[in-house]
Amino acid sequence: MKNKNIIAKLKTSGLKGRGGADFPTYLKWQAFLDANSDKKYIVANGSEGEPATLKDSYIVKNYPADLIAGLKLALELSPKNSQAFIYLRKDYYKKYKKHLEKIIGNLPITVFREKGGYLSGEETTLCQEIENKIQRPRIKPPYPVQVGIHGRPTLINNIETFYHVAQIAKGQYKKTRFYTILGKALHKGVFELPLDYSLEKILKSTGNFPTFDYFLQVGGGASGEIILPKEIKRKATGSGSIVIYDKEKTDPWTLMLGWINFFMKENCDKCTPCREGTYRLREMIRDQKIDKKSLEDLFFVLENTSFCALGKMVVLPFRSAIKKLL
Repeated sequence: MKNKNIIAKLKTSGLKGRGGADFPTYLKWQAFLDANSDKKYIVANGSEGEPATLKDSYIVKNYPADLIAGLKLALELSPKNSQAFIYLRKDYYKKYKKHLEKIIGNLPITVFREKGGYLSGEETTLCQEIENKIQRPRIKPPYPVQVGIHGRPTLINNIETFYHVAQIAKGQYKKTRFYTILGKALHKGVFELPLDYSLEKILKSTGNFPTFDYFLQVGGGASGEIILPKEIKRKATGSGSIVIYDKEKTDPWTLMLGWINFFMKENCDKCTPCREGTYRLREMIRDQKIDKKSLEDLFFVLENTSFCALGKMVVLPFRSAIKKLL
């Protein structure tokens, strides 16, 4: 059976979502197929609001046909009146809408302009935006694959995930992923390289291995973890972003202040842990006074009681930077 064939291929491939959560793609697609409804929705999430991440834009620009082919495969798992969306942040929408629509043709795929900011990439907020409701996250469970847009089963994957699904269907998947390399890099840009490459191998193979005292931020330009040179045998995580910093020329306090200002600006103010936690963290960073006991209590609350992923993600960059750079 055609439908089951693509899910079997996804399982064999070992593909995991490329939005940062690393959830096995075949499990989400199987749950979507099994969900009982006479109409379903599919969304390619191209919000990409994380600083220093450009891979989704690169894919939409260079491989739009593969993105749409991946969506088409998901539509084949769905009832006939189902609908798909390519969900793009504002500048991507402006750049790519017309070209995408030419390739889409008569397929039931809509290019959708994101209304909000960073939090709009959170999957339940995304559903709210497409429904034209308030731009805030919902309680999970139920997950969108069970109850999503207009209460219907909704399959949400990152744009890169749909690209790889198309490659898998054609038998062309080579267990690669896209890496964004920025910062103090000789060759900035997006590179498609094997999944099993270490950070060291990624930097060397792209001509970006630093010749100065450096550190990296890996996984995102705000939520990414600080990685020291002695740790570069590790693989890239999260969104695959790698930012190179010159250690001598980078003030950790200024760097962290930029991160916390970003999180304070982008949180929705819905939940107390995230709203108040980011504010208290900003006070410590602004004053350059870290009380370790208070900081760990704050991190515990953010990680364990924040309503959505934004508050939970705040912890990793600051914990790693404070430990490794101060």
